[in-house]
Amino acid sequence: MKKTILMLLVVGASISAKAQFEGSKQIFESPKLKTEKGNHKLVAILPFATKISYKKQPRNFNAEANRDQEKTMSKSIQSSMYTFLLRKASDYTVEFQDPDKTNILLKKAGIQDKLDEVTKDEVAKILGVDAILGGNFETEQTKSEAGAIASAVLFGGFGGKTGTGTLTLTLNNGTTGDLLWRFFKTMNDSITSSTDDLVEHMMRKVSRNFPYAK
Repeated sequence: MKKTILMLLVVGASISAKAQFEGSKQIFESPKLKTEKGNHKLVAILPFATKISYKKQPRNFNAEANRDQEKTMSKSIQSSMYTFLLRKASDYTVEFQDPDKTNILLKKAGIQDKLDEVTKDEVAKILGVDAILGGNFETEQTKSEAGAIASAVLFGGFGGKTGTGTLTLTLNNGTTGDLLWRFFKTMNDSITSSTDDLVEHMMRKVSRNFPYAK
């Protein structure tokens, strides 16, 4: 009887965790999307604007280290996005520029850390691409990693939630800079979630609506 109750609790926890991870999503498509995307052959993926905050700031919080972590995650999400799209290249009508090349060109142009000061059409011209895929990720940490691990052990790996996040993916036309498509999703983070997991989960949800899907 006790084993049955424990099993039900674990199953219930896993279902609840999955439902929380799903979060809400919103999709926007410009009336110009269908016409413009037919002209696109090469698309660049920009580093994601990333913000990491804390519901209760840790005692040993270091602002500089936090900024470094944001920069690392920014490029990590960019790389994970490229890896995912490259893995499924045959499913899309366009090619995607290698993020290493993208970042080198941005650095040479002196705008790697100033993307919010440059228009998307200007960025596209610098990169030599037809469209720009970018976005932002914001996460608020709500539980310490130690606490998350304790929960994961208690619930058999389903209780490792450490925070909440919002992930936004945008597509801008290279010639005009116009926003053609936008995908927004909220989700919960966990100690087992990597940027690869994050992108994989998001792209599974957006696959039917991704502009370049065949």
